[in-house]
Amino acid sequence: MSTEKRPPLDRARVADTALKLLNEAGLDGLTLRAIARELDVKAPALYWHFKDKQALLDEMATEMYRRMVAGTALDPSDTWRERLLKANRGLRTALLGYRDGAKVYSGSRFTGLVHVEQMEETLRLFTAAGFTLAQAARAQSTTYHYTLGFVTEEQGVEPLPGERREGFDVAERARLMADFPLSAAAGAEIFQDFDQHYEEGLELVLAGIERQYRPTGP
Repeated sequence: MSTEKRPPLDRARVADTALKLLNEAGLDGLTLRAIARELDVKAPALYWHFKDKQALLDEMATEMYRRMVAGTALDPSDTWRERLLKANRGLRTALLGYRDGAKVYSGSRFTGLVHVEQMEETLRLFTAAGFTLAQAARAQSTTYHYTLGFVTEEQGVEPLPGERREGFDVAERARLMADFPLSAAAGAEIFQDFDQHYEEGLELVLAGIERQYRPTGP
């Protein structure tokens, strides 16, 4: 029997192990049993820390956020556009670091107040720029939902950067749709160059926010 002392089993260790396994198994394959096996404990031991899988996903999403903002500080000189661009680009980069990262993050709730400080600063920046509080909240949530949705679809094609799922060959798709030339040609606009398409879409959302709310500040 090994006498090596293992680190204590706590929420942080379980979430860290789950995030590592996520890249191997994906969300569907991430089970409490698999996590327990990796931690060398019995599955019931995990229920002391998480009542169910959703509670674990909430902690995983919170840890993803902690890692995303660690060592970063908001620039008080940002315009509202710059803040939204930085925040959403950073979120997309963070989500792409995990297989099914967007699915884990979407619909989860943070397990603490780790996000509130930056949220408060950003709302303050927006209201100072002429947005009402309701408009500021809507602008942030709309860009956030755009990024989550975009990455969810992106990871449906490329689960991890450089790894493409079978069935998303653009040339083969075009061949099968030969009788529908516009739809065939659109494949390259939908399933390739995700970086460019994300940036174009984000700019469209920002332009809509500016046109709809017409903030008075920068």
